[in-house]
Formats: sequence, C-alpha cells, structure tokens
Amino acid sequence: MKMSHTRLKSAQARGFSLIELLIVVAIILIIAAIAIPNLLKARMAANEASAASGVRTITSAAVVYSTTWSNGLPPNIGVLAGAGIAATCDLADLLDPTIANAPNTKSGYIYAYAGLGPPVPVGPGCAAPGYNEYLVTAIPVVPGITGMRSFCSVEPGVIHFDVTGAQAASVAACIALPEL
Repeated sequence: MKMSHTRLKSAQARGFSLIELLIVVAIILIIAAIAIPNLLKARMAANEASAASGVRTITSAAVVYSTTWSNGLPPNIGVLAGAGIAATCDLADLLDPTIANAPNTKSGYIYAYAGLGPPVPVGPGCAAPGYNEYLVTAIPVVPGITGMRSFCSVEPGVIHFDVTGAQAASVAACIALPEL
C-alpha cells in the first residue's frame, strides 16, 4: 500500500524545527534573567526584615527576663532558650531555640548577644549573674547574598543598622549607626 504524498508531508510536519526550539529556549532564558535578580532582592529584603524582627525579639526577651527573674539582663543568649519544661532563670523559655542555641542562625543571619558592664548580684535561683547593659547583633551569613545590612540594639531597645553588613563591636559603635 502506497502512502499518498499529502499524507507523507503532513506526517513530517508534526514536530518542531530546531529554530523554533531555540527561540523558545532563548525566550525562557530572557525571562529568567529578568526574574532571578528580582527574586534574590526580594529574598534579601525578607531576610533583613526577619533579622530586624529577631533583634527586636531578643531585646524584648532580655527585658522580660530582667523583670521576671530579678537578675539584671541575661548573661548570655542561651539562657533565653527553653527546655520544654517549666521556665527557670537559667532556661527562661523566652526565645526561639533556633536563635538562642548555637549556631544562632536564622533566615540568613547570625545573631549574637553579649551582657555588658559589671555583673549584678546573682538573682534567686540563678546560676550566673546578669548585667545592666547588653549588645544584640544580627549580621548576614553571606553579605550581599543573604542580606546587605547588619542590625544591632542596646538599651533602650532602639534598632540600628549598618549598610556595610559589619557587626557593631561595642555599644558606642551601635549607637553611632543610623536608627531603623
């Protein structure tokens, strides 16, 4: 049985030509080139917002710790975590363990807390004395990728930022930065 010339021609015309496929791939690459940088900028903005919120949460947890346990401000960030049982002065259950426990990293930022100044007298039931000052910082894990700005906070709880992503080394350095 012979196939007619018309049927043979329509059978060959069903696929895409190489040129058509290359055009489609080029269009997809152009769209990706436009969309990916915007996606990365949006992710960095979200990480920065999360970091500023994390610094605010640590600051609030430190104040709650101070008023609850009469031990000054926390001696370190670890005491703000919890053990899943009743809260104590040494495990206050005030902060997300992801931030409070090593490596203190969340949403592309590394958090640090330091109790500063002379220690206060040890509060009842506490293993370590607290402090009258603190410095909370959040720095990007990979500056320019996970975030651009770093954040810090000291008494009275105002959040400051550094556009270079550097960590504030002292209370004075944090206060010298612009407020958020």
